[in-house]
Amino acid sequence: MGEDKLKTLITESRNPHSTTLDTESTMGMLEIMNREDSKVAAAVEQVLPQVATTIDETVKRMKEGGRLFYVGAGTSGRIGYIDASECPPTFMTSPEQVQAIMAGGGEAFRQAKENAEDDEGAGYEDIAEVSPDDRDVVIGITASGRTPYPIGALKRAGEAGAYTVALSCNPDAVISTHADCSIEVIVGPEVLTGSTRLKSATAHKMILNMISTSVMVQLGKVYENLMVDVHASNYKLRKRAGSILKAITEVGEEEASRLIESANYEVKTAIMMKKADLSYDRAKEVLSAYEGYLRKAEESMFQ
Repeated sequence: MGEDKLKTLITESRNPHSTTLDTESTMGMLEIMNREDSKVAAAVEQVLPQVATTIDETVKRMKEGGRLFYVGAGTSGRIGYIDASECPPTFMTSPEQVQAIMAGGGEAFRQAKENAEDDEGAGYEDIAEVSPDDRDVVIGITASGRTPYPIGALKRAGEAGAYTVALSCNPDAVISTHADCSIEVIVGPEVLTGSTRLKSATAHKMILNMISTSVMVQLGKVYENLMVDVHASNYKLRKRAGSILKAITEVGEEEASRLIESANYEVKTAIMMKKADLSYDRAKEVLSAYEGYLRKAEESMFQ
């Protein structure tokens, strides 16, 4: 895309509500930014149907052993890394199930490598290295919608039969033409012209949070609104595991501590042990029979 066309993108346009930014008081700047940020949720609401389609396709494929990939450059890549990295502790997923691929590699997360985003071939090659197939979902993230790196990744993923999603912040985005599903969340010009780490990044983080959370709910990793597959790998998470167990089974602190420890800090297993009076091994067997869905396993025991 030439420079003239780049200037016509909404994400590169000047925001008429922030032209006095450099003369504002601290509170004045904050009020401008806050007013603009308040528009993000409304913009996300407009694309919920496309987000829902992405979630449903991801669930279907993950049930067949598929994976979810976030691909981006700069801030877009970092947002993908943040969301993917939280899935193992929150939902006890394997690191392979939700992955992020970033232009410039992992080092670019800590230190910007701005020229890496212009290499479409690198995006093509980087996604090829993880051997995508028709069980996988690949989401290319780019606020402008024209970044070559995620476009290259979607091209290769599409050739391999993966379900491809384009996430951008401009209408009729270039990347959308390379995707099975396009999510164009229009948040408007940034407070600081062209700085898409602001509203655009906020919108994309909200959407990735929606996707990963909703997928995991539908994969049985949530009971009511509790993370019953939490990976209790440290003191804080073990305390959280105990609190979840107490909330669902209404046991006291002492019994919760004993149960969660005997269940190897597996919350769902501890719940089944308590509610159905099962041994650890038997509780595991029942949960396995229902593919880890606690509610289904619970209902089967009390029919």
